[in-house]
Amino acid sequence: MVQHVTVRLAGSAIITGVHDQADLVAAGGPQFEAALASFVTGNRLAGGVAGVVYGDELAWSAGAGYADLAAQKASDPAMLYAIASITKTFTGTAIVQLRDAGRLDLDDPAVAWLPELRQAASPFGPIETVTIRRMLSHESGLPAEPPGTDWAIPAYQGDPEQTLRQAGEIAVMLPPNAEHKYSDLAYQLLGAIVTRASGIPYPRYVQEAILRPLGMAATGFAPLPAGLPGRRATGYDWRALSDELDPAPAMPPVWAEGGLWSCVEDLATWLSFQLRAHRDPAAPSPVLSAASLRQMHKPRYLAGDGWAEAWGISWCATRQDDVAWIGHSGGLPGYTSTVCFDPETQVGAIVLLNGTTASAGLAMDLAATARRLARSAPPPIRPPAPAPREYLPLLGIYARPGLGGWLLRLEWRDGKLTVTTGESAGWQLVLAPTGDPDTFTIESGADLTGDRVRFRRLPGGQVGSVLLMQTTWERLEPAGASA
Repeated sequence: MVQHVTVRLAGSAIITGVHDQADLVAAGGPQFEAALASFVTGNRLAGGVAGVVYGDELAWSAGAGYADLAAQKASDPAMLYAIASITKTFTGTAIVQLRDAGRLDLDDPAVAWLPELRQAASPFGPIETVTIRRMLSHESGLPAEPPGTDWAIPAYQGDPEQTLRQAGEIAVMLPPNAEHKYSDLAYQLLGAIVTRASGIPYPRYVQEAILRPLGMAATGFAPLPAGLPGRRATGYDWRALSDELDPAPAMPPVWAEGGLWSCVEDLATWLSFQLRAHRDPAAPSPVLSAASLRQMHKPRYLAGDGWAEAWGISWCATRQDDVAWIGHSGGLPGYTSTVCFDPETQVGAIVLLNGTTASAGLAMDLAATARRLARSAPPPIRPPAPAPREYLPLLGIYARPGLGGWLLRLEWRDGKLTVTTGESAGWQLVLAPTGDPDTFTIESGADLTGDRVRFRRLPGGQVGSVLLMQTTWERLEPAGASA
């Protein structure tokens, strides 16, 4: 049983000039539906739902199988699923919000906010080596789970205050930055830091500072608001020796490390929010700046020896074929989930299952199909953006004195002040303005990220040279130009 729905996200902006790509992605519905149905039947699951995002649009969504077997209720993209560890991307966003507001620093030791951690064993150095930044990217060395966890029951201590009362039972397992060690415990404690740094209980903070501004009204922590509990899909346990599936045992309460419930449409809003940071960095955001979002997406280190997976701040990048998909997966008794996206082609995918099996492969396959469809259309052609008047005196050809042939071009290219070595722009630096009109910084993406670039003016006010890459480059005047 497959139900198909296609929607445009409420309040979303239309990407000018790319309707062809969006239509092409939506036209892949039969391929997406076949992949979802084959996955559900092939893995003997009760059911699942999925969606494909293009820019600000949920281009396709559908359900396959059943949300509740006993009631014979069909899967529907509007149903709510426990998204488990995808919640960590919201927790990381909350922490970075507080960093941007000056309430904390990512390099703060966790113990500065959670003094109870002084009771934890730290055999590899002072407990101060467990920092917020390392916790965010799973390189703090903290254990995987809180004390007393037993997933067979399941027994799980989801209250961070209770966990902190048991801090003497916690021990750092690895030296910081030694290797990837995924830690639910670290994120549970990050939720406590959100509470203490903001003065607002973590669940309420996420609701007020992230979910509500983005219009994610169907996403939240238990107990869910009125009207939402009836939309939950029933989670089913592992298949044993029969095709009959039993409902999964109830999960103890959990919050910052994996407690959110959500649906396809709300998670499409979440992915579009991530994609917008790469497509339109100057667009205002009610939640987090584009620069901070891109910082979260940027890899910090490789996980494992295969060079196929890297971790940023709360997000993981997985290389499949020629694409590094940014995403996160989650799993709790009865539910598994994955979201992933590709900033370059502005596509993403969502998979929510009310059963237990790895969902990342399906999500990346759906997204790869969408990417292929989007790339099959000719690129949009837009009118060029005019150069700002204050930049016009800076544009020109610059030469390094004494070395003929070493020329740089300072151009207004693709809406940015750009340094290139020629028309092909195989190498280029993008300059970002500062408070001084003659001083810029080099944007990220190059070895020179953050370096200052200073233009120097002659007595008459015209630009005479630029200090770039610790080298002075003199501006060449066109032949016949007045002195």
